[in-house]
Amino acid sequence: MAAPAIHYRVECADRKAHLFAVTLTIDQPVALQRVALPVWIPGSYLVREFSKNLQDLRATQGRRKLAAEQLDKRSWQIECTPGKPLVLRYEVCAYDNSVRTAWLDADRGFFNGTSLCLQVEGQLDAPHALEVLAPPTSADGTHWSCATALKPTKVDRHGFGSYIASGYDELVDSPVEMGAFWSAEFEACGVPHRFVIAGAPASFDGERLIADTRAICEEQMRFWHGEKVGKRSGPKPPHDRYVFMLNAVDDGYGGLEHRHSTVLICTRRDLPQIGARKQTDGYVTLLGLISHEYFHTWNVKRLRPAEFARYDYAQENYTQLLWLFEGFTSYYDDLLLRRAGRIDDATYLKLVNKTVNQVQQTPGRFVQSVAEASFDAWIKYYRQDEQTPNTTVSYYTKGALVAMCFDLTLRAESQGSLDDVMRLLWKKSEGGPITEADFAAALEAIAGRSFAKEITSWVHSTDELPLSDLLRAHGVAALDDPAQRAQELGLRVAETGGSVQVKVVLRGGAAEQAGFSANDEWIGIELPAAKGRPVQGWRLARLDDLALYLGPLKKATALVARDRRLMRLPLTLPAGVTTWRLFAQDPAKLAKWLTRP
Repeated sequence: MAAPAIHYRVECADRKAHLFAVTLTIDQPVALQRVALPVWIPGSYLVREFSKNLQDLRATQGRRKLAAEQLDKRSWQIECTPGKPLVLRYEVCAYDNSVRTAWLDADRGFFNGTSLCLQVEGQLDAPHALEVLAPPTSADGTHWSCATALKPTKVDRHGFGSYIASGYDELVDSPVEMGAFWSAEFEACGVPHRFVIAGAPASFDGERLIADTRAICEEQMRFWHGEKVGKRSGPKPPHDRYVFMLNAVDDGYGGLEHRHSTVLICTRRDLPQIGARKQTDGYVTLLGLISHEYFHTWNVKRLRPAEFARYDYAQENYTQLLWLFEGFTSYYDDLLLRRAGRIDDATYLKLVNKTVNQVQQTPGRFVQSVAEASFDAWIKYYRQDEQTPNTTVSYYTKGALVAMCFDLTLRAESQGSLDDVMRLLWKKSEGGPITEADFAAALEAIAGRSFAKEITSWVHSTDELPLSDLLRAHGVAALDDPAQRAQELGLRVAETGGSVQVKVVLRGGAAEQAGFSANDEWIGIELPAAKGRPVQGWRLARLDDLALYLGPLKKATALVARDRRLMRLPLTLPAGVTTWRLFAQDPAKLAKWLTRP
């Protein structure tokens, strides 16, 4: 790799004010040099306008101050002498404690390059250098460390110093974590991995997390490359290093994938606890998140939509294939937990059951196909409101069920599995961009027949998926269970402080028929007079109170407050509203699906 001509120096300028200071040096600028900050970060499909956090941009060449003319919301132009180093200095306010942007305070620093590093127009493919400076030691003597998947060129024992990237894409695809974090290293199939955690409590069981994470990583490498992966004569995975960065907080969840790393957020209560005998649901969810983001190492960061062959950081990058990349990843994340022995059959079916019911309780599945949901991610999935469940469907959850349908259909026809399709796509594309036609061709190659009809029905229409029949063929039965009260009424509510707040009114439900609206406060119910009983009114603290006050009655008047107006809504409780409950009817058939071939 050639010597970098683009240099970034990042300093923690003011941790109390949440300010990073960035110095960008361009060794060989052009006469009218343009620079720009991305408006979005790959993997999170929303225009976030990162330049809103950039301030005090100054340009110099030697001792000469230059004007930085702003051209639009994200780009600037500097008139300078060509070939003479151009230096830009600016600050970035880092006050978003998520996986997507940047954060800085007295305890922790974190950033994605899309939030801090201006693009240098005309030199995106040139090597880029990043220098991260260590902040002063805290008053209590705490030393910070630095972690990133970028290749180091000169760093100290805490990880601060200089790193190199092959180009701008690699630079901004390599987040940086700083602080007094917990850290551990391990190997998976010969590949060095590191796990760093900010905010871990003293009760945290690091040994268990590392053992489980190693098992997940090795299972996924075997999935893509076979049993000999990492061995001297075997195939090599596409990554030669990997870093997990986890921020443990009081309340939060999420992840964002990168080529050689991932950034995760979970609640501290979800971390494994020393001495705990039982695996909590929260820890299973965390393992599923780890599995999901690691699977993206192959499926979306390398094998990816053709529209993402080269990212355009200036605007939305549209594709109809997020159902394949996010949805299929959502199918395999829990399935590979099962194959890695991190969960049992019952837990896996419980997770599938949750996904099925989430999709079935989304009226928007009759409005929008999963391909349309992929295309509209920029304006719908990442901009959810009170009507989102009624107008759209998640390409994560329905995409996972679409993947299951393809997988179980292939298995039922004894023509391989979706595993074979994914590996064939990897081989044919050499781990690169693909189209829907490539996916259809791989399906046909494995199945020996066209899947055009299924793709049309499952991906491009709002038809119901044949889940029940396919699950039954693989030893899983689906029973109808009575729905919970909110599901029965077609509501999503928040019950806090002895109050029922309506968040979502689902299309076609009893609540919509009664006239409920999002943001209503459901105060109580009024029962009509009957023999020996006058009109009665009861205040609701939670939806479960309805069973207590209504008894066998199916009709009542709901008392709600809307914009401080009190309203009386005629409510009729529906009959026969059910949800699915999956159970293993034929464990032998189920085992053939869930265990590694």
